[in-house]
Amino acid sequence: MKFDYDLIILGSGPAGFSAAMQGSKFDKKVLMVEANEHHLGGSWINAGTVPSKALREAAMNIHKFTRQFGDVNHKKAHEQFQMGELLALKNRVVSHENSEIKRNLVKNEITTLRGYGRILDPHTIEVIDPIESKRTYTAENILISTGSTASHPDNFIIDHRTVLDITTVLDMEHIPRRLVVVGSGVQAIEYATIFASMGTKVTMLNPASDYLTFLDHEIRAVLDDSFSRFRINVFNNAKITKVGKNDLRNCTEVHFTTKGEEKRVIETEQVLYFGGRTPNTSKIGLENLKIQTDAKGHIPVDEEYRTKVKSVYAAGDVVGYPELASASFSQGRLAVCHMFDIPAAEMGQTMPFSIYSIPEMSSVGLTENEATAEGYDVTVGRAYYGNLTKATISNSTQGILKLVFETGTFRLLGVHIIGDQACEIVHIGQAVIALKGDVRYFISHMMNYPTYAEAYRIAAFNGVNRVYKAGVKYRSILER
Repeated sequence: MKFDYDLIILGSGPAGFSAAMQGSKFDKKVLMVEANEHHLGGSWINAGTVPSKALREAAMNIHKFTRQFGDVNHKKAHEQFQMGELLALKNRVVSHENSEIKRNLVKNEITTLRGYGRILDPHTIEVIDPIESKRTYTAENILISTGSTASHPDNFIIDHRTVLDITTVLDMEHIPRRLVVVGSGVQAIEYATIFASMGTKVTMLNPASDYLTFLDHEIRAVLDDSFSRFRINVFNNAKITKVGKNDLRNCTEVHFTTKGEEKRVIETEQVLYFGGRTPNTSKIGLENLKIQTDAKGHIPVDEEYRTKVKSVYAAGDVVGYPELASASFSQGRLAVCHMFDIPAAEMGQTMPFSIYSIPEMSSVGLTENEATAEGYDVTVGRAYYGNLTKATISNSTQGILKLVFETGTFRLLGVHIIGDQACEIVHIGQAVIALKGDVRYFISHMMNYPTYAEAYRIAAFNGVNRVYKAGVKYRSILER
């Protein structure tokens, strides 16, 4: 059978974009269908990763300045800067990234259609364009990479003026003096610290009993200390009962209960809501393929990102964990390699995760508790940012780099960092773990000075000294 295309991709987010790029490198004829009339890149570029990190960069620059030199004329950041000044950087970055996507698609001769794509059969899709006309296209393979959408609360309304979500927070008109953040996931933590760093009084209402429980316990302790420094108040087991305007006090009131049904009211300027995310898998024709999603709406795939239908693949947020842009890029690339039977280097299991809070956090491998639970005889090495010359120069001495390694072999099992540049320097540890290296690498190889990467050497010495004090000869340690 002759098809119109070798590959049709639904969605232009990180999975879809990387799949299109990989397909073009294999000289395949590719069609990308994007439902958004105005932008390519999905949430990745327009509402999620890129704009939020650009906003964080602007806030971080302000925070670094005030951390080094203090308040200017006794004014806090929210008194000196307009939100528009911060968002100007975000807008420039988003515009640039949108232009880059278009440039790459054109350069690689990838056809792009604006419209809503729906699968009719294993090789056919229907595209409904913005003027409601319909056309069908066929392909040897189809990739579903339609991403996910932020969910909305059940008991109050997001009006995009007083109550904001992940999209409209990026269009705020001013830096609020008081902000209630609803949620306790990664994005909630990031935005809470971003605004707190600019002087906003932040309250977090966490519907769960705790937050970021997957963090190494020492990283979590530094995060909690950071919350205290920023004066971020956290209420766990919080259930919101009402959000409304108080005209007499010219504020918004958030009514909520905590464990034990204790009723509380917080006055704030604005509310920022972060719920879960719902995969965009409804109304795309899965029923025509008899593909059933799981309880959360994710599409089941095998290790090659193939669905139960041989010619239909899925990648990115629609397949579930880890739902990260970084992972989606690799998933889209690998799906294309598998569908055309082209050998490819698989994505390694030593995947780092990062939280772009202030200070930022990043980890790869096992935590201390996880390694112990798996039966390893564990030793840890620590380097505190307060002992780093680079951190002293930058006046950013809050932080820690922690190495988790097997005592007998010194094999590195995990790296956990909180502090400036954590999301950058974690990749050094990732490489050593992936290559099954040990902590003595950081002792026997020179690290630039002064850098944050030097923390690896300090932490390695700290850990090795613990083994030495436990009775192992130092010479034998270095000669193994």
